Amino acid sequence: MNPKFHIFVFSLLFIAIGATGQINLNKVLKNIKKNAEKQVEQRIERKADKVVDKTLDKAEKGVDDAVTGKKNEEKTEYNSKPETSTESKGSSNPVNETTVTKPTLTWAKYDFVPGTEIIFEDNQEGEQNGEFPSKWDLAGGVIENAFFDDNNVIFFRQIGDNGGIIPLLKDSKNDYLPEEFTIEFDCYFEKDVYSQRYYVSFYAVSKQKSVLKRLVLQTNEAQYGLTDIQGIYPGASRPNTDKQGRWRHIAISFNKRALKVYMDDARLLNIPNIEQNPTGLTLGSTSQKTGYYFIKNIRIAKGAVPLYDKFLTDGKFVTTGIKFDVAKATIKPESMGTINYVVKMMTEHPELKFSVEGHTDSDGEVAANQKLSEARAKAVLDAMVKAGISASRLKSKGHGETKPMADNDTPEGKAQNRRVEFVKF
Repeated sequence: MNPKFHIFVFSLLFIAIGATGQINLNKVLKNIKKNAEKQVEQRIERKADKVVDKTLDKAEKGVDDAVTGKKNEEKTEYNSKPETSTESKGSSNPVNETTVTKPTLTWAKYDFVPGTEIIFEDNQEGEQNGEFPSKWDLAGGVIENAFFDDNNVIFFRQIGDNGGIIPLLKDSKNDYLPEEFTIEFDCYFEKDVYSQRYYVSFYAVSKQKSVLKRLVLQTNEAQYGLTDIQGIYPGASRPNTDKQGRWRHIAISFNKRALKVYMDDARLLNIPNIEQNPTGLTLGSTSQKTGYYFIKNIRIAKGAVPLYDKFLTDGKFVTTGIKFDVAKATIKPESMGTINYVVKMMTEHPELKFSVEGHTDSDGEVAANQKLSEARAKAVLDAMVKAGISASRLKSKGHGETKPMADNDTPEGKAQNRRVEFVKF
């Protein structure tokens, strides 16, 4: 035992005897022993508490890291490289190594090509915050314009499972979707909201005959109806475990009976034969108590003959599928479907040479639009060269707003005029 402890004990004994010469020595010794044992127990407990605290601190830090994503932060980055993780495959077996590929936005193999004839377009231009979206009709719920993430958006504030919005069209009671069509829009998924869903119904609720099956979209998943037809974004988990909110670009392609659904750069669903006739569109969401539900940049377009067939007939083809940031020559990622299509066409037909020609709508100054159209055409050319097409097979030019295909009085007309043409030379 520690010498200091002996001195401490005898000191207490001396004091006790000196204070009362008549004290019972056995009682004093018994009390001293009891106090000493208590102090030893307390000291041992304090040391044990420190060990426990350290262990709990490590455990709590591990939980915090799992919640905040600090240690696994790179796993939610979509431009990160694959990494190797290890998992135990049995209590007595050695640990096996498995390679986990994290989701990576590349767009290199994106093959969605939108229709060329625009039926409906809403980019929320000129909308007033807090008002009902001017290009839509209400199917149910509380929905209004909002400003979020530096953009005008449509905000689903409160909505039932059958509510939402439908395009405000003159023939909205009739079947306005052709045999071939595409639908595109962006929807926002908030961080850590597990049950956040958006619904796409292929009919106009309250105006057209009900089509029972609908498309359900979650942050990493698309599901068609109450069936096992579902697809998960490559490398992602089904639940929403993102540590930050993000936008997803949704693209839907329908060809007579076949339905394809894309989320960002990946195709999640490819259904060869659906047992219904799409007649319209309703966009909705879950009946939420928490979370933000926003959509923006909605477009419905009529499908057309393949671009190569159009080229053989006219000596050129026109596309509105190559999109740019507002008043800029920055190509939006979802444009890569069309660009990849043209690159593949030129790879398979090495005799083809194209003049890439840009066009704008009439918004803004004439001179600025001319310069913008030239910059956009050059940006597309550069993207194609980067994809492997020889620069000698391409040239670019801009026409500004001088050659409109439609009037500039409607969003649909403006969208039709913001186009890129590939002209044979």
